[in-house]
Amino acid sequence: MTSTAEHLRNALDGRWRDVKNETREKLQHEAFRPHYTPNTAIARAKVAEQMRILAAAGISDEGFRKEHGGTGDVGAAITMIEMVAMSDLSLMVKAGVQWGLFGGAVENLGTERHHDTYVPKIINLELLGCFAMTETGHGSDVQALETTATYDAHTEEFIVHSPTPSARKDYIGGAAETATIAAVFAQLVTTTGGEAVNHGVHCVLVPIRDAAGNDLPGVTTSDCHYKGGLPGVDNGRIVFDQVRVPRENLLNKYGDVAPDGTYSSPIDNPNRRFFTMIGTLIRGRVTVGGSAAAAARVALDIATRYALQRRQFSAPDDDREVLIMDYLVHQRRLLPLIARSYALQFAQNELVSKCHDLQTSDVVDADEQRELEARAAGLKAANTWHASRAIQEAREACGGAGYMAENRLIELRADTDVFTTFEGDNHVLTQLVAKELLTAYADDIRSMSPVEWVRFAANAVGDRVMKRTAAEAIMQRIVDARQDSEEEGSLFNRGTQVNMFEEREDYLLSSVARRLQGKSKEMSAFDAFNAVQDHVMHAAAAHIDRVVLEAFVAGIEACPDPEARRLLGIVCDLYALTVIEEDKAWFIAHRYLSTERAKAVTRGINDRCRALRPHAETLVDGFGIPAPLRYAEMLQPETSSD
Repeated sequence: MTSTAEHLRNALDGRWRDVKNETREKLQHEAFRPHYTPNTAIARAKVAEQMRILAAAGISDEGFRKEHGGTGDVGAAITMIEMVAMSDLSLMVKAGVQWGLFGGAVENLGTERHHDTYVPKIINLELLGCFAMTETGHGSDVQALETTATYDAHTEEFIVHSPTPSARKDYIGGAAETATIAAVFAQLVTTTGGEAVNHGVHCVLVPIRDAAGNDLPGVTTSDCHYKGGLPGVDNGRIVFDQVRVPRENLLNKYGDVAPDGTYSSPIDNPNRRFFTMIGTLIRGRVTVGGSAAAAARVALDIATRYALQRRQFSAPDDDREVLIMDYLVHQRRLLPLIARSYALQFAQNELVSKCHDLQTSDVVDADEQRELEARAAGLKAANTWHASRAIQEAREACGGAGYMAENRLIELRADTDVFTTFEGDNHVLTQLVAKELLTAYADDIRSMSPVEWVRFAANAVGDRVMKRTAAEAIMQRIVDARQDSEEEGSLFNRGTQVNMFEEREDYLLSSVARRLQGKSKEMSAFDAFNAVQDHVMHAAAAHIDRVVLEAFVAGIEACPDPEARRLLGIVCDLYALTVIEEDKAWFIAHRYLSTERAKAVTRGINDRCRALRPHAETLVDGFGIPAPLRYAEMLQPETSSD
């Protein structure tokens, strides 16, 4: 008979649950048992061994197209890398760089000549590569990269060069030791009529070291050495000094250079060409968010199990000390974070599914692609910020034991710290979400008067909110059944919660647009946007919260087991009420909550925490973390009497 925990796990695992179960089995191998060492030589050697095991187990095949030697299952590829994060985040990053970023660049930006030459060797680790995008001077602003790839028609070669100190490629995973070739993002320059013409950022394959590990002529690599975490990743720096590579090394799907130096592209608009190229590499951003969320679940699993065995302070008339999980304050620390982990996993499942469907489709709708990019940006920010917060709280919730390396939490905290800034700084990504939401209907309001705009914002934006969800029919039924009243009970009505999330997003988006319209009459477009950045961030966060809640609702609807569905309902309440409490000032200021009703939100959270207390272990069992991967010394039987 299937237990409630197994039903929860199946619900959380989603579309690729079979892949997750298979990967769980593979991760039982002793080589993937969590280990802690700040020694970079040992950690890097360990990751190299694990990479070979992953390749031999077929994990590297997923995601690459069948004609290139893979299985073509993009969703499985993302899912497996996320699962690996539960073992070692250094391994997750190395696998993500080799097969996701570097391999993804070759497959998605290259053409047949690159696929035939490189992809099979990338899959089986015969060719180790790195993804050389970020520079010392530019990380978030990829269009402004300074490295150049200048075409020489006389020799039919590209000359790759770092013209300034800030053009140095920086923090590049694999560049310090292992990579022999780099996918280098650079400004592509050709000569027309004696004048240099810049065609924007393109990607060129540049060999960087020989088989003996020595830098090739014109290439200077260096080691980033110790970082805040991820000791198993050999992050490094690369400087190019007039390095020549054959014309064929240009990954030329979206831009090509003929032998005579003539540039051509299937996309005429340089901006659209750039964003189309970058959009094909979205898988890395999706994976980073999902991997951070997996690490958060491991930390919450460990902290919850510790709270179910650790006792502190005696209760009156009781000889035994009290389990710390029985204190409401401890429940308030961990259970809302567990609820958010559930919510974010349902949203991540939808994102992975959407990414898979678009990247395996013969025809990609441009609007769908933009929606995917905005969703990936928003959830990457939400997942990684959640991981930082949840892992830190889990560490503190375990007291001094949580600070011991043997209990994993400090390693998880250190390794995920950078996730909020790589694959896109979270603040930049959050603004990207808002810009997408605003520009999607900018053309419709260009000629409207302020009165017409207010009417448009109140109607069209609201319609668009409903259209954005992946579970529109379900959401409409739930919202129609809402109970919008001042009664405390209505706060626990799902339709009321969804409606509050949707109306907050709608209001914030339309008011941002109105403020932008007003400011743009007084100042430049840049100054106008800069003046309302705080409002923009709030609107984007509200959108992400709403997307996550709706994914949670859809996940509950899809769960077939009544008891698991009941439990998920309470968890969903806790997530929704926690989000409302965190933004309580806004809801009160805009009269969505009276002061009395606001107090009811806090009471509701306390009630949900108490209701979930007996199910705390079941909830973390539902995360489906294999026992060897949630290993912590403090949870071993010999220390459980502490």
